[in-house]
Amino acid sequence: MKGKVCIGLGFDVHPLVPERRLVLGGVEIPFAKGLSGWSDADALTHAIIDALLGAANLGDIGQHFPPDKSEYQDISSLILLGRIKNRLKEKGWAVGNIDATIVAEQPKLSDFIEPIRARISQGLDIPPIKVSIKAKTTNHLGLIGRGEGIAAYAIALIEAEDSSR
Repeated sequence: MKGKVCIGLGFDVHPLVPERRLVLGGVEIPFAKGLSGWSDADALTHAIIDALLGAANLGDIGQHFPPDKSEYQDISSLILLGRIKNRLKEKGWAVGNIDATIVAEQPKLSDFIEPIRARISQGLDIPPIKVSIKAKTTNHLGLIGRGEGIAAYAIALIEAEDSSR
């Protein structure tokens, strides 16, 4: 039915380690540590991917891009996001909007929110007004508060493009 909508929730967390780039939402952020992971370890983009996949009932990021496959080592998560956008389109879905929160004690992310919104909106082919990105801290509580990692949460709304949904 045209106009049908579905929502999905995504979450990701990666540890911070030395000698690694910090990439969030496709934007490289100057910082002494980066996120450890098989791809570029972009926790925000990974959470968004999982939210989109969940909304379409298409599994999770690990099913589509297995962490043991060498082709995904150090790959930009924006490339993976583009592949998921195309997969959704093949299934008759369009991205309605994204709402995401990055949880990090350090670095301060306020100066990077707009560039991140721009990169995510470009990657999904939707206007920036349909991408909300926020940054929060844990007030020094837990592994994130101790500066050991960064997490991200995302909600995605997708809309059926045709009557097959």
